[in-house]
Amino acid sequence: MSRLGVWVKGARPRTLGAGITPVVVGTVAAGVFVPWRFAAALLVALGLQVGVNLANDFHDGVRGVDTPDRLGPPRITSSGLAPARTVLLAALLSILVAGVAGLALAAATTWWLVPIGALAMLALWLYSGGPRPYAELGLGEVMVFVFFGLMATAGSAYVQAESVPTAAWWASVPIGLLAVAILVANNLRDIPTDAVVGKRTLAVRLGDARTRVLYRACVVAAFGAVVFGVVIDAFADKSGLPPWSLLALGAAFVAVRPFDQVGRAAGRELVPVLVGTARLQVVFGALLALGLWIAW
Repeated sequence: MSRLGVWVKGARPRTLGAGITPVVVGTVAAGVFVPWRFAAALLVALGLQVGVNLANDFHDGVRGVDTPDRLGPPRITSSGLAPARTVLLAALLSILVAGVAGLALAAATTWWLVPIGALAMLALWLYSGGPRPYAELGLGEVMVFVFFGLMATAGSAYVQAESVPTAAWWASVPIGLLAVAILVANNLRDIPTDAVVGKRTLAVRLGDARTRVLYRACVVAAFGAVVFGVVIDAFADKSGLPPWSLLALGAAFVAVRPFDQVGRAAGRELVPVLVGTARLQVVFGALLALGLWIAW
């Protein structure tokens, strides 16, 4: 494998939509578009997404959590594709890029973005690092919902309009739920190996059957949140999501396959569920953004 290929693998490009989608949806929900702020917000999102992927690779590698029989794609630290120190530096560089872009946005809007960004970076690092990684306390899904759903979507709206429209808050819920579904699919696949090394993710704590139920609940709730938001708006104008947001329901055709597979797939057969869920979030977000744009 080429050196570039190693780092592309470490960045996990199939999951990067989880960082890009809330930026796009939040920007459109703002009803205002400042190109350089959008580009900076994308840099923040991608920097943090790649940073957390590489940080997890590093932490799990040096702690011996990743094992040779891991069912997912091989990690670059544990497989020896790159030295642990180099992976750590790459993670820190990604976080630095996000930080510089975030400072530019703070200077243009409000310096309150600095402590919020610092909190996001701390959460990134403590996911699998520190004395008690919160991913192993069963809190990973909660933090993903908060940072890759609520904060990413609402924050992207704020840096455009310098306020957060109600539609952005509503839109952040289904985007966050689908980000959680991506993590649930990943952790469902890894239950056997995580349990062996004592990595007690929420999936390990719930067990195989209930984790599959949780996955489906997240997907259904994401679609339901859009319908509920539109219903609320019908009774109280500008208090929910505009009717055109229902375009997001068109993503149901992408949801069918992973939704079905998660009920019967096991081991490496769960990898397509993860990939399909990542694709679902992108399509869902694109259609939701289109609906919000039409409603401008």
